[in-house]
Amino acid sequence: MAPGMDLETPNVAENFNDHRDGLALEATSDAVDEINVMKAAMRVKNGTATQEEADIYEKSQFDAEKDKTQFRQYEDACDRVKNFYREQHEKQTMSFNLKARNDFKMQTRAEMTIWQAMEKLNSLIDESDPDTSLSQIEHLLQAAEAIRRDGKPKWFQLTGLVHDLGKLLFFYGSKGQWDVVGDTFPVGCRFDESIIYPGTFEDNPDSKDPIYSDKHGIYTPGCGMDNIMLSWGHDEYLYHICKEQSTLPDEALAMIRYHSFYPWHTAGGYRWMMNDKDEKMLAAVKAFNPYDLYSKSDDMPDPVKLKEYYMGLINTYFPPREGETERVIRW
Repeated sequence: MAPGMDLETPNVAENFNDHRDGLALEATSDAVDEINVMKAAMRVKNGTATQEEADIYEKSQFDAEKDKTQFRQYEDACDRVKNFYREQHEKQTMSFNLKARNDFKMQTRAEMTIWQAMEKLNSLIDESDPDTSLSQIEHLLQAAEAIRRDGKPKWFQLTGLVHDLGKLLFFYGSKGQWDVVGDTFPVGCRFDESIIYPGTFEDNPDSKDPIYSDKHGIYTPGCGMDNIMLSWGHDEYLYHICKEQSTLPDEALAMIRYHSFYPWHTAGGYRWMMNDKDEKMLAAVKAFNPYDLYSKSDDMPDPVKLKEYYMGLINTYFPPREGETERVIRW
């Protein structure tokens, strides 16, 4: 969302089967981001942050001059998204997640290139409010350009460009906002206290299931994050698409899959799940996190001027098949 725009209050009672309000989705997504920024900023300012949280603020260069404590008041933002998380935490069950993955595998929602997907997301959200200055392509380019300015690898730059394309899920069969955006967490085991608003899981039937309410649930310590089922949303959706249809490295796939998994990469929860590979993936996700959160206030890049450069990256990591000039992705 463009800097200075007011956030809409998420309408959890809205009938999403009648229409898809992309602007409302972005309002929710932005409010979630702001809460995560403010939670960490408050702890850093108060001297109670973990080293991992402090690293987020210290290691990136593009945002070094930004005062990350000057965001909207934390309690105000919390009021705007607490109802969203209450619904998400009630409905993200093991049963729902199994069905969502089965539906994903059983159908192709659309076929289009990466750049076409960016334009599609742009138009779907802009159509929600023809007077808004919101441009999804510009915001995707903001993250990518911030990463590029810091001299990160080209695959890292492309990850910044595509990491939110999974929001197309909102327009392709999602149940609402709660299964598209928001912080993610494992299902199939006890909901950890590291999750935002942990008390709002009381109406989730899994919280009373004798297996799913156990600390380890269906998993074993050290099983590795590759074997964990995370709550379904735009991150999981895009992760599976990129895993199957791109040559992006494991670090990029981890950035896509885990960047909303704040209970793990920021709050320190679920470490018992990790294996040796996950230590490296955690470092990658933490390196990506500042570009996801803080690039939205940067100047707007020009998509026309930048398209040729990023098309080169797209064609490198989403290589066209025979007869294609651009890879047509199955969404």
